Amino acid sequence: MDFTLEPYSEEMLAAGKNLFAGKTAFVLGVAQLNQLPVTELNEIAFAGRSNVGKSSLINAVTGQKGLAKTSNTPGRTQQLNYFNTAGKILLVDLPGYGYAQAPQAMVKQWQKLILTYLQGRVNLKRVFVLIDARHGIKKVDEEIMDMLDKTAVTYQIVLTKTDKITDAAVERVMADTKAKIAKRPAAYVQVLATSSEKNIGIEEMRAEIASLV
Repeated sequence: MDFTLEPYSEEMLAAGKNLFAGKTAFVLGVAQLNQLPVTELNEIAFAGRSNVGKSSLINAVTGQKGLAKTSNTPGRTQQLNYFNTAGKILLVDLPGYGYAQAPQAMVKQWQKLILTYLQGRVNLKRVFVLIDARHGIKKVDEEIMDMLDKTAVTYQIVLTKTDKITDAAVERVMADTKAKIAKRPAAYVQVLATSSEKNIGIEEMRAEIASLV
C-alpha cells in the first residue's frame, strides 16, 4: 500500500533513480567542529533516535549494503559521517540521540557537535528525522524538532521499519504524525513511510533527495 501523502511524478522518480545510479562513497567522519568540510555541495542530514535505522536507510537509498555501518548496539555511530553521492550532494549520518553507551562527557560532546552543525550549516538543505513506525514520535524527537523549528532548518519526517507493523497500524501512525507536525513551522508537509528491509518508500526518498541537488 502507498502511504505517501501524494504520488511522485515519473520525472521525480527518474531523477532519483539517475542520481543514485552513480556511486556514493564515504568521505570522512567528523568528531570535532573544525573537521567539518568546506564544500559548495548541498547537504542532507539523517537524524533519529539510536537504533531507528539510519544506517540501514542510507544503505538502501544508495543501493550499497555496506556503505554505512549498521549495528544492533544503540549509539554505535559516534560522529558525523559524510557520504558523497556522484559528486552532486552530500549525505550526513548523524549520531543517534536519546541513548548512548558512552561516558556522559562524550555524550555531551556529541550533542554539542550535532546542535552546532544543525544550527550553523548554511548548505544544509533538509534534515530527515527518522521515526520508528512501531513507536511513533517520542518526547526526545519533539525536542529535536523544537530546535529545528527555532533555527528554521527544514526537516521531513521519515517513518522506518513499517514492515514490522500492519498496514492499518502504519495508517494510524501516519495520521498521528501528520497531526503532530501540522503547526510546526519548519516541518515539511510530506511524510514518508519506509522499510529498508522490504525496499518500501526508497524510490520516494531518492526522488526527494534528487529534488535538493
